[in-house]
Amino acid sequence: LNAAGMSVALIERKLIGGTCVNTGCIPTKTMVASAYAAHLARRAADYGVTVSGPVGVDYKAIKARKDKVSGASRTGLETWIAGMEKCTLYRGHARFESANTVRVGDELLTAPKIFLNTGGRASVPDLPGVHDIPYLTNSSMMDLDVLPSHLIVVGGSYISLEFAQMFRRFGSEVTVIEKAPRLTGREDEDTSAAIQSILENEGIIVHVGAGDIAFARKGNEIAVTFSADKPPAVGSHVLLALGRVPNTDDLGLDKAGVEVDQRGFIVVDDQLRTSVPGIWAMGDCNGKGAFTHTSYNDFEIVAANLLDNDPRKVTDRIEAYALYIDPPLGRCGMTEAAVKKSGRRALVGQRPMTRVGRAVEKGETQGFMKILADADTGEILGCAVLGPGGDEAIHCVLDLMYAKAPISTLARAMHIHPNVSELLPTIAQELKPLD
Repeated sequence: LNAAGMSVALIERKLIGGTCVNTGCIPTKTMVASAYAAHLARRAADYGVTVSGPVGVDYKAIKARKDKVSGASRTGLETWIAGMEKCTLYRGHARFESANTVRVGDELLTAPKIFLNTGGRASVPDLPGVHDIPYLTNSSMMDLDVLPSHLIVVGGSYISLEFAQMFRRFGSEVTVIEKAPRLTGREDEDTSAAIQSILENEGIIVHVGAGDIAFARKGNEIAVTFSADKPPAVGSHVLLALGRVPNTDDLGLDKAGVEVDQRGFIVVDDQLRTSVPGIWAMGDCNGKGAFTHTSYNDFEIVAANLLDNDPRKVTDRIEAYALYIDPPLGRCGMTEAAVKKSGRRALVGQRPMTRVGRAVEKGETQGFMKILADADTGEILGCAVLGPGGDEAIHCVLDLMYAKAPISTLARAMHIHPNVSELLPTIAQELKPLD
């Protein structure tokens, strides 16, 4: 909007850059890199490399590195914003007073176009004893300056598992407690099982199918009960990773007439317009995605419609995301379960990483690759790559899906050897009916 010549007021109540820059992608992946370095150093002998003495971890140095990388990103954004003409940064809590008026402290701002991208925060369910303990969330984990002796992670999805493996590699004992029957419940069962195996192979204790979860102090430690048949897990720190809620409850949306659903997400149409003309909602607060890339794509959709007369819409995009454990999971399109539910005839191809040369050479053979295609049309329906470089290799398939190229295009492609993604065409040549 600023580049298009419009005057812009940008309002931020806390830190420029939001979750991704300050408590999400950038700091956590910086720490994941430190955890990988520690893990690889411990495995040095597997590669014929000698390390004299045990591998140690300086957690304060890890945190300092994370803070430096995250801080540089935030500073870069602040400098960029300050350099914009006709753009004013307001620091404070914005609340609607009408459909086109927003108050920030003593300032009352009026505009014909208002864009909401207020993000989300960790959900803290009212579980027994939860308010009697000093629990951590993904945000407060970023401020932790001591290494937990035993970290108990409550929740078994993406954020929780990244932290679980990361801190295990830093040297903490780690226990994961998940209420559902398996980890990462939105994935296929074989993917969930492989993820659990990867974590357990590193000494992480995993409990799934947990019953009534409750918390209590036990001296200087915290006890988490989760089953009548098993003793409580007792640890030094507890991380709650039980989902996210949108930051929409204190914006005065009712005064603007903006509709929200039962979970608090702002209701938007396929071009991200809210129920009130002149107000759009992007990012985590609209329930259409919970990633930095979906938030950025939301911006692209709004800008295309508003500035370029380009009728882009949310339903044009293909679901894609990654789980940043090591090895990472790259995912796009439909799962096996979703394909079966759709009722369409499908083909599936799969190959374990033990049969991928690049993975063998790297000594990282956990995981597998899987591709799904429509048996009648050849349309590529989905893909999962759990293995080294899976978060990058997945784009081979994702881009073909956007191009609407059939599976035969992938089957005939020549990929570079030696590479993890070189086996994707081979898998595409070996598809079999999905049972």
